Amino acid sequence: MAIVYLAHDLRHDRKVALKVLNPEISAEIGADRFLREIKMAAGLTHPHILPVHDSGEADGLLFYVMPNMEGRSLRERLDAEKQMPLDESLRIAREVATALDYAHRQRVIHRDIKPENILLHEGNAMVADFGIGKALSGKDGITQTGLAVGTPAYMSPEQSVGEREVDGRSDIYSLGCVLYEMLTGEVPFTGPNPQAIMTKRFVSPIPHVKAMRDVPEGIDLVVTRALAKSPVDRFPTAAQFAEALRPAGAQRTAPDAARTAPAAKTIAVLPLANMSADPENEYFSDGMTEEIIGALSKVPGLQVASRISCFSFKGKEVDIRQVGEKLGVASVVTGSVRKVGNRIRITAQLANAESGYHLWTETYDRQLEDVFAIQDELSRAIVEALKIRLGDSSEHLVAPTTNLEAYNLYLKGRFFFYRFTEPGLRKSLELFQHVLLQEPGYARAYSGIADCWCELADDWVAPDDAYPRAKTAATTALRLDPELVEAMTSIGKVLGWYEWDFAGAERQLRRAVELNPNYTEAHWTFGSVLPAVGMLGEAIAEMKKALTLDPLHPHHSRWLCRLLLYAKDYAAAIAQGQKTLELHSDYFHAYLDIGTAYLAQGDAEKALDWYQRSQGLETSVRSYDAYIVRALAPLDRLDEAEAILARLETESEQHYIRSEILAMGYAAVGNFDRAFACLEKAFQARSAGLIFLHLDSGFEPLHHDPRYADLVKRIGLT
Repeated sequence: MAIVYLAHDLRHDRKVALKVLNPEISAEIGADRFLREIKMAAGLTHPHILPVHDSGEADGLLFYVMPNMEGRSLRERLDAEKQMPLDESLRIAREVATALDYAHRQRVIHRDIKPENILLHEGNAMVADFGIGKALSGKDGITQTGLAVGTPAYMSPEQSVGEREVDGRSDIYSLGCVLYEMLTGEVPFTGPNPQAIMTKRFVSPIPHVKAMRDVPEGIDLVVTRALAKSPVDRFPTAAQFAEALRPAGAQRTAPDAARTAPAAKTIAVLPLANMSADPENEYFSDGMTEEIIGALSKVPGLQVASRISCFSFKGKEVDIRQVGEKLGVASVVTGSVRKVGNRIRITAQLANAESGYHLWTETYDRQLEDVFAIQDELSRAIVEALKIRLGDSSEHLVAPTTNLEAYNLYLKGRFFFYRFTEPGLRKSLELFQHVLLQEPGYARAYSGIADCWCELADDWVAPDDAYPRAKTAATTALRLDPELVEAMTSIGKVLGWYEWDFAGAERQLRRAVELNPNYTEAHWTFGSVLPAVGMLGEAIAEMKKALTLDPLHPHHSRWLCRLLLYAKDYAAAIAQGQKTLELHSDYFHAYLDIGTAYLAQGDAEKALDWYQRSQGLETSVRSYDAYIVRALAPLDRLDEAEAILARLETESEQHYIRSEILAMGYAAVGNFDRAFACLEKAFQARSAGLIFLHLDSGFEPLHHDPRYADLVKRIGLT
């Protein structure tokens, strides 16, 4: 198909693999189709996917550029060893399966999974050539030059007969063939030519690994299922295939442990579909969903999945049973909202997550001014269907307001808040402030303003500008509603992250999690503050509670990873960081955490790779370029390190740079005076990162300097 050259990328001064398609292939595909498919592949960012750096056309030839990976392919390994150890075979297959699952969720099918396309880099599997199969596929899945899309020995039955629109289960079949070969030393079906191999796939029985090698019965069954002739008989997703390959006792469905059947009093509310003619009304359907989640979360004894995890299913065709499995809940609410003029119709269904059967359904067709009564009635109906006794707080399930215009603006404010971008947060602030013009006493609007300033602090706005505004707004909210848990949580953040009143923060946040055990943000914030008072073990437990309530939220997964780093459990931190990337592939902090774990283990080369991948993402924050310095220093690449620090100093004159992060870079190169100057600047700005000064490995080079102990004491850390 192509010739691969070892090339030198002049712009970035690095070695790369330059893959140039053969002239007849280039001519047949055409630049437009090729570049369109490669663009999709280039958007894939996953720890087990070889990224695409660039692509294009030159003199009629199509090419794409990938990193030059030191190591060898799985094909070279198999040629040398034939059969591979069981544990290693399963691990490689799991890593490839997680990469496939991520790609499939981005609507990218590989179409040519084989040992040649699985590279082994530092012992880890990296899948190459995503997007090429789709670019090559014509009407019948075979190019005019006679090249089959895929490799016969690994091709699924449906792909071998030329079906163009194959789905992810085709890749699962191919990976099943690869795993079979790793375990037995040969492919499942052989023959003198491609046609013979394809024919065997249809007419011969599926071979068993146990006939060739003594493996556990369960593994034999897993491979056989992956090789099923019909896609419907295989694993529905690559994630389920990966899970089935875990050792007995280590299989999991929740982010950090094996899980039993969910308790009966657990529920998730999926985003209500916007059935209105105007797509602009999406904020209203999203807001209604959040209101129902909030109302149910106040019911004593009921555990409610949090907003972020529930909204990960938005706009997707979902199987209720899969939702129950992923979120760890026994019941699921679905429905829709139609808003026409001054009327709304809300349809809701409650389903059993294990069976998928509906337990209850109802339609509410009312005037818009009845929206608050509908929310209350709907929440009560769900609770009654679950047969849970309402507590005394049931009379106030929905926050009181009678001003529809204010309520509409509040829902719009929350809609933009959950984008978690600087423009979205500033738009949210503007809308919450407009709410108060309509209804000056609306406590939740003040709480929303506090949330926005807390989110903007540190990365986008200097702490001494953002946190005082957050506290003022949250204090006003609590004066209006003394039991508003959202406002308590914001004050806990300000006390812990900015004012460094750690005892006060602990009291405030402990009260918040007691008042509403379902409010994930309170558990997460509580977990972030506890290390400052010497309670790292309880902090990890609180972060796990947040993750139980919100299992698909990458932010909470990433913070659990961060706390595991502070506990020096580096293997667990790396595993948690990779789980975070499975949830959100461009979460730059997760790459930094994994790199930090490798650096703590003495592997600066691997740390540098993860740090550079992090800072190459669009989501990255420039302050963290100082992490690259931390990896360059032990590699004696001091000129590069100093250049980065000089650039960050210059940039800090133009916009806000986190000084405590910059201090890590100076500490790594041994410039302790400059490091402490940066820490003093961070101290004066009350930067939140300083509350982990006693735990973060980035500050370890400074521990023997008396200025370090003085700063720890001034911050008040235990």
